Amino acid sequence: MKSTEELIDSAGELTERGLSKGEIADELNVSRETASWLVDQSGEGTDELAGAASPSDVHVDWSAVGRDSNRLTHVGIAMADLLGDKSDPVDLTVGVGTSGGPLATVISRELDTDLSVYLPSKYQWNDEGGGGSGSFSRNFSSIRDRDCYVVDDNIDTGQTMTEAIEHIRNLGGEVEAAVVLTDKHGEDEILDVPIYSMVDIVQMRD
Repeated sequence: MKSTEELIDSAGELTERGLSKGEIADELNVSRETASWLVDQSGEGTDELAGAASPSDVHVDWSAVGRDSNRLTHVGIAMADLLGDKSDPVDLTVGVGTSGGPLATVISRELDTDLSVYLPSKYQWNDEGGGGSGSFSRNFSSIRDRDCYVVDDNIDTGQTMTEAIEHIRNLGGEVEAAVVLTDKHGEDEILDVPIYSMVDIVQMRD
């Protein structure tokens, strides 16, 4: 398990490599606010949060799955089984970003659907500056008024999933369900779309 110090070091290294704070949040599976705090603690940020208390968050490290294609395939099959057990069939699977894309590839093959990849706006996000708009990769299937599933590795605040669902609807598509490995958000639905997760993470508070 990574310590906070290791996460700070990783955030600094990723910043030096030119990644935005949104991309760092995606890489480390933490919220954008946590990513911003980690970068500032590393000395690579604006120092606005350098002395601030650490945010309340949970780091999810699923690299033991992601670095092994065999394990990734088995987990993707389990996620596909979860979707197939709880929702109606569709003909398109949408992977969100660099983490959701590989999982969506396995799921789309297992469920015999086409594949699309959504690149969220958080990849351009830094500090308080807006990240612009997300987009669908032209190398994969278009939405074309189709019913689909959305796949990501993790839900932190629900912001990225909300954005993906809205973008799909703006193009005339309809999201039947979404599936993730881990869910910190804790809601059964986002914008009336059922959210299924392999693992729910619950923070205990008074």
